Amino acid sequence: MSTHFQNSRRRFMRRAGWGLLAAAATPAWVRAMEGGSAANKANPNFRPDVEIDLLARVETLSILPGQTTRVFRYTAKLVSGPRDTLTELPNSYLGPLIRLQKGQKVRINFHNQLPEPSITHWHGLHVPSDMDGHPMHAIGQGQTRVYEFEVLNRASLNIYHPHPHEATATQVYYGLAGGLIVNDAEEARLGLPAGEYEIPVVIQDRRFDASNQLVYGATMHDRMVGYYGDRILVNGRPDLGLEVASRAYRLRVMNGSTARIYKLGWSDGTPITVIGVDGGLLEVPEHRPYVMLAPGERLDIWADFSGRPKGAEFTLRSLAFRGVLPKMAERMMQGGQGGGMGHGMMGGGGMGHGMMAGGLPVGSDFPILKVRVTREMSDSPNLPTHLSTIRAFRVADTANPGKPIPIGISEGPMSMLLNGRPYASNDFQPFERVPVNTLQLLEIFHAHGGGHGGGAAAGGAAGHGADATAGVAAPEVGQPMAGGGMGHGRMGGGGMGMGHGMMGGGPMGGMGHGMMGGGMGGMAPGGQEGGGAGMGMGGGMMGGMGMMFSMAHPIHLHGQQFQVLSRTIGAEEAEDYATVKDGLMSSGWKDTVLVMPGEKVRIIKPFQDFKGPFMYHCHNLEHEDMGMMREFLIE
Repeated sequence: MSTHFQNSRRRFMRRAGWGLLAAAATPAWVRAMEGGSAANKANPNFRPDVEIDLLARVETLSILPGQTTRVFRYTAKLVSGPRDTLTELPNSYLGPLIRLQKGQKVRINFHNQLPEPSITHWHGLHVPSDMDGHPMHAIGQGQTRVYEFEVLNRASLNIYHPHPHEATATQVYYGLAGGLIVNDAEEARLGLPAGEYEIPVVIQDRRFDASNQLVYGATMHDRMVGYYGDRILVNGRPDLGLEVASRAYRLRVMNGSTARIYKLGWSDGTPITVIGVDGGLLEVPEHRPYVMLAPGERLDIWADFSGRPKGAEFTLRSLAFRGVLPKMAERMMQGGQGGGMGHGMMGGGGMGHGMMAGGLPVGSDFPILKVRVTREMSDSPNLPTHLSTIRAFRVADTANPGKPIPIGISEGPMSMLLNGRPYASNDFQPFERVPVNTLQLLEIFHAHGGGHGGGAAAGGAAGHGADATAGVAAPEVGQPMAGGGMGHGRMGGGGMGMGHGMMGGGPMGGMGHGMMGGGMGGMAPGGQEGGGAGMGMGGGMMGGMGMMFSMAHPIHLHGQQFQVLSRTIGAEEAEDYATVKDGLMSSGWKDTVLVMPGEKVRIIKPFQDFKGPFMYHCHNLEHEDMGMMREFLIE
């Protein structure tokens, strides 16, 4: 909020005689936006079943042989509650596994001991806005934030991780993350593998220097495509191996990388049996040849080693695939590695920083987890044929069947955008204001080219038209407009704006980002239909971004989870899409969905119980920190 707005509101309250009564009645998220301290105190009337002290601090510990590594780490102490609430992962920098029961009342006292502001978000949990870990609630070193909420989720694997604006990727990369499991009665009746037979598998890629210190120095190109490590860690450990018995196990798999997408498959060709996703159990098990797993997504996998002889070995791998990165980036990665001090996409050997550094290209085939059968057992649980009952939503059930809420993805060389706008606090567009206790249809799409189903809006901050000119403000979706601003479309550009599209540029320059956009600091030709030429910043591999730069994005929505209604793909992307399509999970309840280039994904999401702002953003954390984050205001 602007200072002018804050002062005007306070003057109005004083003149109206509201005083402290009005301040007390103001929602907590509004008071926080007005500049109040993000630190808070426990509610004396809240009676928790579980209370935890959660600390974020700097530590050094052994990850690789030799010198210890400096990390950011969550540690926790159980103040009250069941003894099995906290479980440490052996020899890991990751935070302890938190286990809660549906219906429990929980208090978590988050103590920030980092030398920078932080806040903790409960990724996947349905909690009030002021308990969600919004960036506006970030606290400084030595401060405490108290979370109090009832566990409303069904049984599921969730995540806790930091969410400070423009620092999320860095803090996660240096170690701040942990798993949070919710159990419930429905799940308990199934008798799924538990105890030593339920194993968390947190997959991350990291890069270390010669002194075993984590390397995170993202260049602009690194930030544009995501920062990729050259070493895979599982549960915070390199080359982790599992010793198992010949029986069924439950693997609780989480992608904890900042950007890397995995295509999980067994080395012997055994299908992956999925029994749950982000939001918990599926209705029935699904057998897939492989499963895609993007940052922020989780999988519940039934791994049955029954009948395997003692000594049998096999590997969970990330299999080869294509299409999640821009074409030019993929070609560069396949073209070999150079030496010297390359930075960004062409950073090769030596001190190269980028996708090609270290020989672990995105979409390549590499091992993740080795499994070895060390003992034989004759007793093993059977895979249930029915897991849960989920009511499937239909478009007719939604409050907006003919006008989906848009989530338009667009990439530029200096920022990543949703609906044509970067993140800004209290910057709610009309379609981002959602009535509480409604069911809404949303459409996630790439805003580089074709028009959006909600109407033929021409350009604008939220306009997505086939022939977008450019707008000065965000229109109601479907309303035409013209002028300067940010235009996204086949003929994007014009004015003093930022044209994103196949023919980016414009008569007055600005920043043209399109297939025909100009080079950094050069003349930006407007293209056949874009018109004119001016001083522009094409910025990018060949001076153009637009369709050339379209890439995959894992889109995460805070608050309640959603159901994936449909996926459609463009003809130009179909060949690459074929390498991943059989592993894209669309069943059950999701909170993060991988949207491939050229793909349009429709989802149905409930907005129940809680008012206030709730984030939605790309869970490629470099993209999030660059601005690919917005928020809904639930009213």
